[in-house]
Amino acid sequence: MTETASTLRSLLVDANLGVFPPVDGGWTRIAPWRAGLGAVIAFTGHAFMAVEDDASDADLTGLGVDGYGGAHAPRVIQALAGTDGWIDSLDAVLVRDAGRSTVSTLVERGDLVSHPRALVASRVRDKVRILGLPDTRNRSLVTVARGLGGLVELGIETDGHTDGVTLLQQASTLAPDDEPVIASVAPGNARALRTFLRAGFRPVASVQLYQRSSASRTDGAPHTMVARVGAARAGTQSRSPTQSWSQKTRE
Repeated sequence: MTETASTLRSLLVDANLGVFPPVDGGWTRIAPWRAGLGAVIAFTGHAFMAVEDDASDADLTGLGVDGYGGAHAPRVIQALAGTDGWIDSLDAVLVRDAGRSTVSTLVERGDLVSHPRALVASRVRDKVRILGLPDTRNRSLVTVARGLGGLVELGIETDGHTDGVTLLQQASTLAPDDEPVIASVAPGNARALRTFLRAGFRPVASVQLYQRSSASRTDGAPHTMVARVGAARAGTQSRSPTQSWSQKTRE
């Protein structure tokens, strides 16, 4: 493990400038940026673990965490979240500069706050805004929030007729000049990934978020990493085929 004062925010700001962590196969512990939310982040050849203190360095090393793919091994995220935790999809992290050349016509869309995309953003991000076009018959939306590392993170869903590239370019104007705009996109959602790339986003890393269940943090049972590893392995054998770690689809 490498000791560093880096935060996910600084790592993503640097990545947008073309400055990346060393390709050394190592991993680094960083502080979680949001209470109750953990993450495994991987750049080329180096991983970052935003985990709680009860996961020791020895625990993580014992699980095979490294910068060459080991950090994203399924048993790692399963042990971190526990058998009843929530595990997000493995996403590509994309960045781009804040937009200034585009005039935004987006407006607040309070009628879309219960949209599944909006609910997903509210679960893992802060200061979520739900924006869309002025015509309320159009159900396309963009979520603008403080997400990974506290940076402005966008999410999008279109009605199939609205140009997603235009929505993203307009939403990118809402970020401060001195920080990048980011997005987390599931690679399997190829149509969305192509849309973000056309809107000027560039892939720099991968991320998988997780949340331990509320019960696992409050019921007084032993929830050291060692205990959760054992429970995770046992849970793998008994999990129903209908159960899923991730309950949603990313952009």
